[in-house]
Amino acid sequence: MLEIRTEAELALLARALAGKQVLSAAERKIVRPDVTVDSRQVRAAQDLILAGEDPLGDCLLALRSPEARRTVGAVYTPRAIVEAMVRWAASKGKPARIVDAGCGSGRFTVAAAKVFAKARLIACDVDPLAVLILRANAAVLQFAHRLEARVTEYRSLDIPQIEGRTLYIGNPPYVRHHEISADAKEWFANTAGKLGFSASKLAGLHVHFFLRTREIAKRGDWGAYITAAEWMDVNYGSVVRKMLSDGLGGSALHIFKPEGLPFDDAMTTGVITTFKVGKRPKQLTVRELENSEDLNDLKGGRRISWADAEDCDRWSNLTRSRVRAPKELVPLGQLFRVHRGAVTGANDVFIEGEFRGRLPEQFLVPAVTKAKDLFEASGALIDAKSLRRLIALPADADSLTADECAAVEEFKKWAREQGAHQTYTAKSKKAWWSISLREPAPILCTYMARKAPAFVRNLVGARHINIAHGLYPRVPMTAVDLDAYAIFLRENVCKSEGRTYAGGLTKFEPKEIERLLVPAVDAVRKAAALKEPSRTQLDGASGVVPASQA
Repeated sequence: MLEIRTEAELALLARALAGKQVLSAAERKIVRPDVTVDSRQVRAAQDLILAGEDPLGDCLLALRSPEARRTVGAVYTPRAIVEAMVRWAASKGKPARIVDAGCGSGRFTVAAAKVFAKARLIACDVDPLAVLILRANAAVLQFAHRLEARVTEYRSLDIPQIEGRTLYIGNPPYVRHHEISADAKEWFANTAGKLGFSASKLAGLHVHFFLRTREIAKRGDWGAYITAAEWMDVNYGSVVRKMLSDGLGGSALHIFKPEGLPFDDAMTTGVITTFKVGKRPKQLTVRELENSEDLNDLKGGRRISWADAEDCDRWSNLTRSRVRAPKELVPLGQLFRVHRGAVTGANDVFIEGEFRGRLPEQFLVPAVTKAKDLFEASGALIDAKSLRRLIALPADADSLTADECAAVEEFKKWAREQGAHQTYTAKSKKAWWSISLREPAPILCTYMARKAPAFVRNLVGARHINIAHGLYPRVPMTAVDLDAYAIFLRENVCKSEGRTYAGGLTKFEPKEIERLLVPAVDAVRKAAALKEPSRTQLDGASGVVPASQA
């Protein structure tokens, strides 16, 4: 790697390599006159670029922490993946123009420029240093005259209509919705609506890129994007799944196994999506990849009918043979509502422990605050003493005694000192100090782990925070019924039914829990009769749990 110590040095080196290209105001601003680079560094960078390396991009990644890059989704794509995607694109024809949105240092632009020697190139990124590095690469490799590089968002990038076809290729930035502006979310919802799709504002930025491509691409264009694989399974990703089946022309999904880790510096899943705008193949090809060595120029895979694909809520399951559900099973959501636990916004503050004052006991509520509470419960929570307690204060002080008011005010003063009133959650509430808690759920389950979720009977009336879900019956159930469902779920729910992330971490969102198949109430009672009595039954618990109004 080049010996570059600061971003200012990197910017000056990129400027020197870019030559006489006209820079944008944002690019000029990052080139400081008080910084110098010598000719040896320039020559070394030129040699590495000519040898097919990305030395300036590598320096940028080294100078910025993963946390800093995460806010703008700057995860650069390894060469093997870039080259396989470009080779696939070349097998489909010769584009008149190539668009690399979220270009970073230009790895896709550089690879495509080498293969498509006559194509015009458009690239954009919100990072002016990354765009300047792309200009440097283009100058050294002598394709700057074909390149239009801009510091801008893809959503606002002006792409005029041309004669000939356009190739869309790249790695759209992975930015979660919390980091996306309200204006951008409004654009997303409005644009999706104009195109006839419903869209959730919880979508990540990579989903915005799919939508923008659908908006501006014309029939005959084609493309390939590598993104995080979340959109295949989550509710907000349904807009991508619908676009691929309607207009964007999905042709194939090449899905990295969770342990495959396609990116060198990010623990994330990955899927390469290829599409042919307005020309959807009769079948969708899906293929599971162990790692980048399996890419095979994006050839091969299992063909799925579009009817099956459109009928499937979780597209990650398309790599597995379809199993028809037995008729006697029903979605759990018909019998239970599933709710994620309370969001405190500051667990260190609202979980009893750090605060050294004294609060009345009625404000201290036993709660499941970590997945370990459920995994170690052996099927049932029977002792609240093993649980930590939440500080659950009322939103107003009308019903409090003077002593209680004083204790609450002491806590609020301390919590402010910890910054609890400034969290995203706190700012969305009128009473930032008051946690909204549901009634205790009779069954609790873990939310995320590297194994199948734990389903636990809640016999102590514990509340739960958002590391767990609560199952609330929609129909009246006895304690024996609830025991039977908890047993059935523990014995039959597999890790593969959740949404698996890089490294094997599996997440079960509430809707995914509600899609699990379970016996109807009568059937589960018959199954339970064949089992050994549960802890609840041994303890003589009885009575009926009413249908939840949660």
